[in-house]
Amino acid sequence: MELTLLGTGAPAGLPRPDCPCAACAAALGPDSRAATALLLDGALLLDLTPGAAFAAARAGRSLTGVRQVLLSHPHDGPAVEVPAGVPQPGRVPDRQELTLLTGHRVRAVAMDAPGTGYAVTGPEGQRLLYLPPGGAPAGLAEPAEPYDMVLADVTGRPDALAKLRAVGAVGPTTDVVAVHLDHDVPPGPELGRRLAAAGARAVPDGATLAVGAYEDVPDVPRRTLVLGGARSGKSVEAERRLEAFPDVLYVATGGSRNGDTEWSVRVAAHRERRPGSWQTVETCDLVPLLAQEGPPVLVDCLSLWLTDAMDSVGAWDDAVWAERGEKALRERVRELTEAVRSSRRAVVAVSNEVGSGIVPATASGRRYRDELGRLNAGFAEQCEQVLLVVAGQALVLRG
Repeated sequence: MELTLLGTGAPAGLPRPDCPCAACAAALGPDSRAATALLLDGALLLDLTPGAAFAAARAGRSLTGVRQVLLSHPHDGPAVEVPAGVPQPGRVPDRQELTLLTGHRVRAVAMDAPGTGYAVTGPEGQRLLYLPPGGAPAGLAEPAEPYDMVLADVTGRPDALAKLRAVGAVGPTTDVVAVHLDHDVPPGPELGRRLAAAGARAVPDGATLAVGAYEDVPDVPRRTLVLGGARSGKSVEAERRLEAFPDVLYVATGGSRNGDTEWSVRVAAHRERRPGSWQTVETCDLVPLLAQEGPPVLVDCLSLWLTDAMDSVGAWDDAVWAERGEKALRERVRELTEAVRSSRRAVVAVSNEVGSGIVPATASGRRYRDELGRLNAGFAEQCEQVLLVVAGQALVLRG
């Protein structure tokens, strides 16, 4: 089954008309996107958008062979002129199936928001799922057979991808293509980086893809370290990397700190950002968790883990530190990095990047700064990807 994307943008396109934002200003040339529309085997058109005939011509295709036009949007979309010879657009009722003379079978998938999704099976058995903007499938059955390709609003509804993964509808060889792309994510390399972390990719308007060919499916890093200063956006970046995956285990190393109102506000803000399906555990005992089989783990953060470890070995007492504390801490760090190295779980860890500014005034502060630098370096050595977040912008240091 051959798919041509006549557009890959949001309903208003990218850049949005008359929008002065930085993302729209940068969405030029190959980064500009018309409203999403899909042409399957030249016979089935999913979503008729303005300029579809010209878009097809630019991609070396024609709409003259289209036998069915189906709409996915929650309304009939913008008023467009139906090209000569193209059938009037329609919609398949939820959970109903339509069979075309070309051998394509189309089943309407119910959404948790207004709109219609379409599961298409080609004449040779390839399976594709197309979801409308802002929607996720409702009432998914488990287990499900993996689709060969999924086209969805990955940036706007990453939880839709998580739900599909949870029931097996998206597997390791599923080609996840982001569509309905809007100006909420900067175009270019940053878009590609964010999508790759979710196991998805973006393609330019006019691209033709073979459904069932998964050579271009990005490999999701198993181990990632996210570094950054205070309020740099490092925790948001770490959480974003796993929001398209189900059943994430969030490991909070800071504890509740009873009586500390400001800390409670921080913890509540983190909790509100996280998807409801994530589990949370408050512990600094990371080694057993990393040794277990299970869903992805997000550790926030290593700097607080180090504080707990230094407390437990008496690192703040110079005599204890010299006698046995330093050696004990090195052993704890070694055990942690070995656990990360051998873990079969996907791991995303957050840590503070310190030591680039003012030298701490106290010996204990300098000791902590030095040990955190060593911990970060040792942990990063075991990771496929290392990021440094500055002013909310992620710089790739490795991977």
